[in-house]
This record gives sequence, structure tokens and C-alpha cells, in this order.
Amino acid sequence: MFDEIQFEKINRLPKYIFAEINEIKMAARRAGEDIIDFSMGNPDARTPQPIIDKLCETAQRDKTHGYSASKGIYKLRLAMVNWYKRKYNVTLDPDTEVVATMGSKEGYVHLVQAISNPGDVAIVPDPTYPIHSQAFILAGANVEKMELIFDEETFEVDEVHFIADLMEALDNSLPKAKFLVLNFPHNPTTATVTPEFYEKIVAIAKEKRFYIISDIAYADIAFDGYKTPSILEVEGAKDVAVESYTLSKSYNMAGWRVGFVVGNKKLIAALQSIKSWLDYGMFTPIQVAATVALDEHGYVPDEQIIPRYLKRRDVMLEAFANAGWKMGKPNASMFIWGKIPEICQDMGSLEFSKRLLREAGVAVSPGIGFGKYGDRYVRIALIENENRIRQAARNIKKFLKTVEEEKKHG
Repeated sequence: MFDEIQFEKINRLPKYIFAEINEIKMAARRAGEDIIDFSMGNPDARTPQPIIDKLCETAQRDKTHGYSASKGIYKLRLAMVNWYKRKYNVTLDPDTEVVATMGSKEGYVHLVQAISNPGDVAIVPDPTYPIHSQAFILAGANVEKMELIFDEETFEVDEVHFIADLMEALDNSLPKAKFLVLNFPHNPTTATVTPEFYEKIVAIAKEKRFYIISDIAYADIAFDGYKTPSILEVEGAKDVAVESYTLSKSYNMAGWRVGFVVGNKKLIAALQSIKSWLDYGMFTPIQVAATVALDEHGYVPDEQIIPRYLKRRDVMLEAFANAGWKMGKPNASMFIWGKIPEICQDMGSLEFSKRLLREAGVAVSPGIGFGKYGDRYVRIALIENENRIRQAARNIKKFLKTVEEEKKHG
């Protein structure tokens, strides 16, 4: 008799495409098959020992087991302030311009909940990390999509196209768009931007009166001399922008759930307010350990994590090319955004991913799961070692030969 009761918020969410891949993957593993898994951006390396040691040490203190601060303990917020000063020469107020969050995803979703009114419009480039758009849907707002265009060799965003498409999206949105979501280095495409790009976007935001939410989850993972810029480096950016960052990737702390949102005081105050109603913050020992991660004398991603991803990127590009699957070389993030091999383009990304999993034992994320403009691609996470990457290439080579034979014989 409850069939007539509908949950409209949940009904607005699309089908979770990645679930199909996960189901096939788990069934194969239960059957004893070896699956080489590139499908999820889950770092495979150990969290640095000094961070673990500080967690264990702090957890032994009786006073650290009570409720914590919903916006994060002061020393952790100060550590984030110092990180921004060292990396970007950006000055932040730890009380009014920083919130520590349970991973950047939680912070992002709660920020959107706090600042969105029903019917508001957010502009989100497509393809996108799904929560970047779905957070607005969950908040009762609407999303205006625009295609993210980038150079397929260098993965640099085509700034001329981006700004032109942004202006068109601003003109088309009804009501007038209130938010723009940026995410560079980009997930899933790995696309990057220049500091000058942010200068132009901040100027447009001030002219057209909208807020910018920038996500730099992969800021530290950059190669070949590229340095990820922060939108907050732009003079006056804090008037219109906030930025989220996470320790998940840079410090192999994905399961610890430590992130931040920093920047515009009005937006930060809204996030602080909603979190004060919803949670009591992270477990204090995790926050204390996270300060060790961010300390200037602590773990250095440049020296310890980037070489691992760089090596895997280069091995994968070479091995997959030799197998018949040539892909462009990203200069940031822990992914490769691989265009589906020409012989398989007619399958689309979901069918290609399913067949690759079933017939080659290789799991990737179908690009369609990130938006309609991602359907010619798959996202490949650099989370398997070099030997596993080479084995995946051998499996893929056999798979592509099978597809070629199918095409020949109609």
C-alpha cells in the first residue's frame, strides 16, 4: 500500500553504470578468475609510516576518543593553510576560509546542499566525475552540461572553446546559472589548464555573477614538468571561488577520508553551518595524523608517489600500444583516458568494457558513466604494478585479434 509513495530525489538519479562492471568483476573473481583491475582510482600503495604511527600514538590518548570539531581541529586547518602558502603562496584564514571534511566528496556534497536552492542551475563540463553533477540533483537543483574539449595529444583544455561554450551555457541557462564546477587535473579525462585560464574564468564569474567550485584532488600528481595551478592564486579569486583538496591520492589515504574546502568566506560559512548540524567531524587521531601528512617536513608526494605513477603511465602506454591500443599521454592525475581502439569503436564504452572484462580479464571504467561525451573512451587507473600492466597488454592483444577475426567473418 506504500507503492504510491515516491522518493523523487532518488528517482532523479541516473542508473549507476559502473555497477554493471562491478557485478561482472565480482562474479569472475568468485569463479576464481584473475582480474587485472584498472577500474577504480583506489591507490594501491601503503600510507606512509609516519602518518600511521601518529594515528596509533594519538589513538592511545584517552582524550582523543570523544566528539571532535565538525569543521576540523584547529591544527589541521592550520596545516592546510600552511600547505597552500608553501605550494601556491595563497594566504587563508584557518577559521573563516577553511573546513576539514570527511574526504573531498563529503565536503563537496554538503557544500552543494548548503548553497543550492531548488531550481538553481550549475554548469558542469561533460564528461565529469559523477558526483560533481549529481550533488546538485540531490539538492533539488539542475545541471547545464557543456562538452569539455581538450587536445587529445597533450590533454590541455582548449581554452578558447571552453570560454565560448561557457558563455553559451550562461546565456542558455534558465534561471541564470549560479555555479560553475571545475576539476583540473580532470577526472576522468586527465585534462589540465594554465594559470591564465583561471584568470579568465574568475573575471567572467565576477562579470556574470556566479560562484566557482574548483576540485584539485589530483593537484600533486603531475608529470613532465607540469605544475597544477590553483584558482586561488588569481587575485580576487576568493570573492567568487572555493576549492576542494583531498589527502586520498597524494598521501595514499583514500580510506582515511580526509579532505578540505577552502576559499570564499560566505560559502565556507555555509559549509561550516551545515556540518555543525550533520556531524561531529573526523575521528581526532585521524586529524592529528593528517597534520603530519601536510607538515612541510613530512611526506613528499613529488619524491615518493609521483615516480610510481609516472613509471606505470609510461609502461602502460608502451605495452598497450604494442598490443594495438595507442593512447595519448596525460601529464597529470593517476588515470589514462583511453580512446577505444578503432576496431571496437562501434561497441560503445559500456559494451567494450564488458567484453574486455569477460574476454581479457581486464577491468576499466566505461566513459559513458562520466557523461554522454565520454562514450568513445574508457578510464584506466594506474593502480596495478608494471608486471600486471604488461600482462593486461598481452590479454588485450589477444582480445583485439579476436575482434578483428569477428569483423572479417561478419
